[in-house]
Amino acid sequence: MVKLRLKRCGRKQRAIYRIVAIDVRSRREGRDLGKVGFYDPKKKRTYSNVPSILYFLERGAQPTAIVHDISKKGMCRELRVD
Repeated sequence: MVKLRLKRCGRKQRAIYRIVAIDVRSRREGRDLGKVGFYDPKKKRTYSNVPSILYFLERGAQPTAIVHDISKKGMCRELRVD
């Protein structure tokens, strides 16, 4: 099963998260299937590649609760947790 979840990047005390499509069995920093955006909690910035997100959602990927909440605040209304 594939999930859309956050992958931590950046340096100490300055985390930036990538939104990635990744297999459920992989670790947080494991190999991802595709990068679909990023989230900066300090600056409250979000970038989402909507076509690639929709590509993974059409193939059965499920967003985690955090990714779903981030997408509700942004412009990406296509993410829905069923």
